Amino acid sequence: MAKVAVLITNQFEDSEYTSPKEALEQAGHTLETIDKEGNKSVTGKHDTIVQINHGIDDVKPDDFDALFIPGGFSPDLLRADDRVVAFAKQFMDEKKPVFAICHGPQLLITAKSLEGRDATGYKSIKVDLEYAGATFHDEEVFVCQNQLVTSRTPDDLPAFNREIVNLLSEKQL
Repeated sequence: MAKVAVLITNQFEDSEYTSPKEALEQAGHTLETIDKEGNKSVTGKHDTIVQINHGIDDVKPDDFDALFIPGGFSPDLLRADDRVVAFAKQFMDEKKPVFAICHGPQLLITAKSLEGRDATGYKSIKVDLEYAGATFHDEEVFVCQNQLVTSRTPDDLPAFNREIVNLLSEKQL
């Protein structure tokens, strides 16, 4: 089963973390939460509290099989930290599975990892995705190159959850 890194900080969109987390755990995968510092908790936009397992300096991408980036304001806060950006970029460069919903792709934009990729995301980042070299698809979920899974909003969570679980199953991680 896969060990999934979750890049998350305050102001994440609650359901965009809790719903995929539940789907991944039900499929037998484990998730480890990562923020700029460890040993703390973060709070979502709707008051969900998440305990952070690791600070970014305490982990490396090689420790994980996949990366999950929930949406909300969290990805914008995280992409201001070069260490977090480099962490996300390595997953993309190594073609490991990456799951990003809503504003999650903002972190991948900053990592300059979307050139020539197909993706979706929240409507307000469509132009940002295009400027980053991605082809934008206004669809509930888009799977690019059997690696990158993106979705637009919490309404798309059933499709997003299905595809992230399917991708990890196909890769037998």
